[in-house]
Amino acid sequence: MSHVYARHPSPPSDEEALLAAESSRKLAAIIGKDDQAQLCVFDSDEKFVVPVSVIPLLADILNQMAQGNAVSVVPIGHTLTTQQAADLLNVSRPFLVKLLETGKIPFTKVGRHRRIRYQDLMAYMEQMDAQSRASADALTQSAQELGLGY
Repeated sequence: MSHVYARHPSPPSDEEALLAAESSRKLAAIIGKDDQAQLCVFDSDEKFVVPVSVIPLLADILNQMAQGNAVSVVPIGHTLTTQQAADLLNVSRPFLVKLLETGKIPFTKVGRHRRIRYQDLMAYMEQMDAQSRASADALTQSAQELGLGY
């Protein structure tokens, strides 16, 4: 199995959050330290090694769990329904459909259903974040020029 995808992830228990915090700290300490680092998992009599490239992702997941957040892993090439995409953007589905129909986010149709590639949605989110930062910077600059004390 290449990944686990929980449709309805649940928040970690308090005990799991504490364990995740401790594990996250230990993993963070080895990231970038040595290319020879290995993460080994023991299950009864069996031991297996996890690829080093997984360690930063695992540390991020554990960090989120330590904060009490539920975590879901989505493969890059995964496609989303309009409702899933709207939920990720924290907007209504009709608003998302308008974004799709105006060409702001690429999509494909499967039958009569729209599908959005996860990476296209992330690119749109990054673009919106960049525009928000640029607007905030411009407002800050204007406020400083006007001597508003910001």
